[in-house]
Amino acid sequence: MEGLEGRTRVALQTRELVTPAKDTNWQEFQSLKPYASAQATVSGELVLHEGSGQQQLVAGAASQWFNRLIYGDNLLAMAALLAGDAETPSLRGKIELIYIDPPFDSKADYRTKITLPGGEVEQKPTVIEQFAYSDTWADGTASYLAMIVPRLCLMRELLSDKGSIYVHLDWHVSHYVKIALDDLFGKENFINDIIWKRRAGILAQSKQYGASTDTILFYGKTPNYYFAPPVSKEGQDDYVKERFKYKDEAGRRYRLSPLVSPSPSPTLIYEYKGYKPPENGWSVSLKTMERLESEGRLVFPKNMEHRIQRKQFLDEWEGSPIQSLWTDIFVINPMAGERLNYGTQKPEKLLDRILRASSSEGSIVADFFGGSGTTAAAAERLGRRWIISDLGKPACMIMRKRLIDQNARPFLYQAIGDYQVEAARSMFGKKFRVGALAQIVLGLYGALPLDADDNPNRNLGKIPQSRTLVFVDSPQKFTGLVTLKKAQELRGLHLGGWEKAVVLGWNFTADIGEVITDLNDPKLEVLVIPPDLLDRLKKSGGYAKLKADFDAQRIRFSSLQYVTVKPIERKAIASGEVLTVELENYVLLSPDALNLEAKDKERLQAVVNRDPLALVEYWSVDPDYDGEVFRSVWQDYRGNTENEHGPLHVMRKAVLSGLPIKTGPRRVCARVVDVFGFEAEVVKTV
Repeated sequence: MEGLEGRTRVALQTRELVTPAKDTNWQEFQSLKPYASAQATVSGELVLHEGSGQQQLVAGAASQWFNRLIYGDNLLAMAALLAGDAETPSLRGKIELIYIDPPFDSKADYRTKITLPGGEVEQKPTVIEQFAYSDTWADGTASYLAMIVPRLCLMRELLSDKGSIYVHLDWHVSHYVKIALDDLFGKENFINDIIWKRRAGILAQSKQYGASTDTILFYGKTPNYYFAPPVSKEGQDDYVKERFKYKDEAGRRYRLSPLVSPSPSPTLIYEYKGYKPPENGWSVSLKTMERLESEGRLVFPKNMEHRIQRKQFLDEWEGSPIQSLWTDIFVINPMAGERLNYGTQKPEKLLDRILRASSSEGSIVADFFGGSGTTAAAAERLGRRWIISDLGKPACMIMRKRLIDQNARPFLYQAIGDYQVEAARSMFGKKFRVGALAQIVLGLYGALPLDADDNPNRNLGKIPQSRTLVFVDSPQKFTGLVTLKKAQELRGLHLGGWEKAVVLGWNFTADIGEVITDLNDPKLEVLVIPPDLLDRLKKSGGYAKLKADFDAQRIRFSSLQYVTVKPIERKAIASGEVLTVELENYVLLSPDALNLEAKDKERLQAVVNRDPLALVEYWSVDPDYDGEVFRSVWQDYRGNTENEHGPLHVMRKAVLSGLPIKTGPRRVCARVVDVFGFEAEVVKTV
């Protein structure tokens, strides 16, 4: 535990505060719906409270909880949640329920099919995802356990003493993971081995029965775990017909149940109206017995040797207790409204049952293998607070769209901060220095480092046989206007001047596209360092192999993607202000940098040439961007609505009406996410 937490002291960066509005004209919301018992009722104007580090949204004087959708490695995400920071306290011991549905099929195909005008392309997993999957199955079950066990350790730390965990698996690894869970949580805290019959059955393979079930392992953190026994009426028609076979004078159907105590209790041994008690006594007190009689809920047999029985009316019956075999929840059929065409999507009814049974209203629930977001969708509907994370960008996009479509409460979309720095520290240990990382990047780009006298930070190099200066920015910084001006200055100072300067950056400011356009400097090039570079270095077997991949252009430093908008219109009306933001163009980073087959790259390039805005999957607008937290109050995404551009396009014009009148300029930010998960922003002062 100490090793994991000490190695992963990273923060969560808030990329967006999403206030679901879909493509409707946005109206200022008056209050946020609170969570029962877990949050104070909040009303009044929503404001930003500025503190050290990450900003926190508060309303009035009371802090408001925001649900979280987190993109990134769940090991780092959980470590950040455990560590907390100055603005967000640690969540150690605060989560009441964790449900996870981790990958458990080593032969699964993790490609994502993307439909574009003119056909489909298949995006292979990002290299970070590929490394995660290859790590998971490199040595079969042993490496799978090496992946899952540290994560289960952190989940246990996040659970409260009332908390419990459901681990959803199948026959591939369930038996092995149970042994690990017994060790981590204790055999005495194992509650149930739930069998979910997820389909009616398939034809058996040769010498094999058809696999039709999953296993859900249910553990408590302590013996004091929260549990509300679930009941169900579904599939009970035969039971109802057989048991509820009596009718009273009013025609109400009922069944009879004995009033026998399951264990001896002297206080329940009494004679009632001449009827002798059972050996262990009645199951109710004398006072309750009298009340039941007054309500007409008792049946007195004519034979005094027989026992009194109780009426249970069908119209008051909630259902039979749910057992550990679940045969009444079916997989999502192809025509179901909740179907998202996500390979491992689970039915919302499944999560509804788990959440109702093992979490109280207003409590925090979490899912660290978020997938299609079923846990978040069910938690949102049931009034639970939630934290969801996933390593896949397509999964996070699906979840964000799903929650917007559900008209969820405002939630935070977050990412792991300083991932590259953390990955470098993990690889190089305590001796890691940013300058050493810059030297690796220079070498991979094909540059030779400048002399130490001219290169105190070890981040400057030159391309052999050319007058090109290469400047590697720090992974701890956002590359923006200041960095580019510095590169221009260095270009003019070093050794009598350089013909060109190349800036290699890890992270970029929101307005980087505008900055490059405004500088209009043909002798300045800005490229993106592959975000998976360190993962590749770790897996490739050494620097030499990685350098060969760069030389063969199997890995490339790519150009930036950016978005442009038409001049923003702002006007006053009787009810406030109207803001109109219209997309103009979207420039994708080089298609060669994407993990696509050659034929798919050609198809993509045709779309880029013909209709670049067809690549926009999602976009949103913040009418008053503060430069720190992007507050999305208008969104649209492909498939959300019919419009003149068709279902494979977003609406290109956002109209935000009813905005409060503001004196002075507005700083408007539009954020775009393309079909591959890449983000771009444009900021305009109006």
